Amino acid sequence: MVILLIAFALVFGFVRPFVLEAFWIPSESMVPTLEVGDRVFVNKFIYRFHQPERHDIIVFKSVEGSTEGGQEDLIKRVVGLPGDEISVQGGALFVNGERQEEPYVNKQSPDTSSFGRTVVPEGKVFVMGDNRADSRDSRYIGPVPLENIEGEAFMIFWPPGDIGLI
Repeated sequence: MVILLIAFALVFGFVRPFVLEAFWIPSESMVPTLEVGDRVFVNKFIYRFHQPERHDIIVFKSVEGSTEGGQEDLIKRVVGLPGDEISVQGGALFVNGERQEEPYVNKQSPDTSSFGRTVVPEGKVFVMGDNRADSRDSRYIGPVPLENIEGEAFMIFWPPGDIGLI
């Protein structure tokens, strides 16, 4: 019984808040990479050692607070780092004037939007969903402060048929 209590305390007192946490995907904003109902593991420890990198899939606290469904945590892909100039033209992402190859973007529901040039401020990252036509991301909510980032999603663990690294 003591071992069970110690294990419980370690998991919920140390592992979950600081190392690894499971998150549920509530929306279609990351389709096709992540589907509604997928469950992913998030490494909450990684950004203690280095800053997020372009293409990382991150979980972060919404800069708008809780959303309609009470969801405060969001998951998106980092597309811009501090100092990068970001624009979207006809659905195509440009970083520092160069069109980005993005094989992970949802081709079934193409985005045709445009977003004017903006420079990502220091201490923030620019994030976008892979389902650009249906994603409330930095184009709408602005860049995400580094302190809002909870960790990097790295593995789908549910449903069992989709288990694998992201």
